[in-house]
Amino acid sequence: MKILITGKKIELTDGIKGAVEDKLSKLDRYLHEDTEVKVTVSARKAKQKIEVTIIPINGPIIRAEDSEENLYAAIDVVYDKLNKQLRRYKNKLKGKYQAKGQESIRFQNIEDNAGEDKDGEFDIVIERHKKFDMKPMSPEEAVLQMELIGHDFYMFRNIDTDEISIVYRRETGGYGLIEHE
Repeated sequence: MKILITGKKIELTDGIKGAVEDKLSKLDRYLHEDTEVKVTVSARKAKQKIEVTIIPINGPIIRAEDSEENLYAAIDVVYDKLNKQLRRYKNKLKGKYQAKGQESIRFQNIEDNAGEDKDGEFDIVIERHKKFDMKPMSPEEAVLQMELIGHDFYMFRNIDTDEISIVYRRETGGYGLIEHE
């Protein structure tokens, strides 16, 4: 597991880096050695935020974040969230795909938590399907449309690339654009 730690608006001390590496290295037994783990630590007013993205060789990207007044508490919460997500993913795939090509997550090292499934939190139910016509427009026009309808994101056909794109409102202010690679 390769841990890459970066900081935004915060100086990363050896203590912070050590705490992050110590905690996340416990996930090493679950992940392939070439799995990339990106960690971003940031500070905003009285809150410390940590974002962790696990990019496995194959399989889904796993992400968790938390903001706390104490950075070390945020690191613990993020570790717990990642552990829970790995267990949930294991239970989802149990008996389906885990034998085939899922080498970046070592399922045999993740304990079963069948009791968590009792209130159906693992069932995925799509409650609404929506279809609409997408006129080609620029990302700037899409942001205006998003603001007019009062949503946090808007899907559109990019007039320049003729691909489906998404604009979204960022938590920190401003807007983001998601495009197909």
